[in-house]
Amino acid sequence: MTDIHLSSAAAARVAAIAARQGKPGLKLRLAVDGGGCAGFQYKFGLESAAAADDLVVETDGVTMLVDPVSLPFLAGAEVDYVETMGAAAFKVTNPNAASGCGCGSSFSV
Repeated sequence: MTDIHLSSAAAARVAAIAARQGKPGLKLRLAVDGGGCAGFQYKFGLESAAAADDLVVETDGVTMLVDPVSLPFLAGAEVDYVETMGAAAFKVTNPNAASGCGCGSSFSV
C-alpha cells in the first residue's frame, strides 16, 4: 500500500465544499497528469464514488481517492489545505518531486 496522507485542514475544506453543495460524502480525487510547466501536474476533483482500483485514504470522515497510475508519483505525499493572504489552495508536499514550479501545481521527477 502506498503511504499518502490527507491533512485535517484539507479534510475540513472538502467537508465544507460538500456541505455547501448539499452533497455529503463527496470525495476528493487527486491525480497526476502529464503536462504543466515542470512535466507533471496535480489534478484535483470531487467525485461521489470510488473506482474499484482506487487507493482510498480517509481523514476525519473525508475520503481522498488516488488512481493506480498516479500512485507511484505520490508515494509518501501529503495533501494539505493552505490559506494565505493572497490565496487559498490544496497543496501537495511530495517527496518524489525533484523540482517544481512557481505555481506549486506542477513538478518533475
